[in-house]
Amino acid sequence: MDISADQPIFVISVAAELADMHPQTLRQYDRLGIVSPSRAPGKSRRYSQRDINMLREVQRLSHEGVSLEGIKRILELENQVAALQRKVSELTEELGRRRDPLDSRIFAAGAAGDVVSLARGQRPRARSQAVVVWRPRALGN
Repeated sequence: MDISADQPIFVISVAAELADMHPQTLRQYDRLGIVSPSRAPGKSRRYSQRDINMLREVQRLSHEGVSLEGIKRILELENQVAALQRKVSELTEELGRRRDPLDSRIFAAGAAGDVVSLARGQRPRARSQAVVVWRPRALGN
């Protein structure tokens, strides 16, 4: 049986012990919206492993002198960055699926600056023309 890092399984006393904090500190962080655990049917807090890791990060930042408002903003920005990275990955995968690997354009450029698009396998008419193969690069390359 695998337990997800997002599975809310720890009661506040266990979460506080795992994060090396006092339970009242966890309640304060919840009130401030810094780390918001899930709620069980009886409204008791349930913390996931991801919440515990976040509490440890909050503690580390606090020991470095970052204010609680600063910590909250850092966590919000980290969440935004993670969401944007996921979106970029999704879009990159979609672009890769849509793009034909042989999708390239072949052009011939003459000495006078004229540019002619060539079909695959077609040769330029004059010897003075240079052939250029253009292949669009995927995002991130």
